[in-house]
Amino acid sequence: MNIVGVAVGGSSRVWSIFAHPRMDRVTATVASLPFAYMIYHRLVLESFDLPRVALAINYALLIATMVVRRPAVRVTPKPLYWATAFLATYWGFMTLGLIERGVALVPTEVSHGFAIASLAIAVFARLSLGRNIGFVPAQRELVTSGAYAVVRHPIYGGLFISLTGVVLRAYSVRNLLIVLIGAGLFAVKTFMEEDFLSEDSTYARYMKSVRWRWVPFIA
Repeated sequence: MNIVGVAVGGSSRVWSIFAHPRMDRVTATVASLPFAYMIYHRLVLESFDLPRVALAINYALLIATMVVRRPAVRVTPKPLYWATAFLATYWGFMTLGLIERGVALVPTEVSHGFAIASLAIAVFARLSLGRNIGFVPAQRELVTSGAYAVVRHPIYGGLFISLTGVVLRAYSVRNLLIVLIGAGLFAVKTFMEEDFLSEDSTYARYMKSVRWRWVPFIA
């Protein structure tokens, strides 16, 4: 008996189960639930400045939309893509608990401006995306209107702006490192999603028609 072949085949079957559209939806919802209390605790029980409140709301929107999202047509079976998706999201949630007070680098109005801009982008992007939000790379209904007519990943763009506001409001070497790791993980997740989605010719054409990934004229 080829033990290696059996192991590989078993691994493929396991990942095919987790990659099933219904299982993908359940997994994403369950994985998000432990952090719902963290967001509630930060927003309701603690006094927070606007940039960190904006960051918490960004993640709260993620949890809320996972529950009603549209089933996927296909989901990536690659373990690395799944692991990166979970790590990026979990790190983002942990950011709320890991960042320290820090010092302000800019006037309050500036950091608040970043926070408000990030919230506006997040809400606009969520409304544009509808029920097509993903957790791991998955193909659902392609959205090319609203925020997605401007950039390919507006939700991540809004998150990056939110993280910038947090650092400007509460700078420290520790906070900067935490934010850079989080932003880096979501950047890697972006490229993994595009690698998977571009296998579909329609999405490949969409990538060519919408040049910017996160922020128009910048990145």
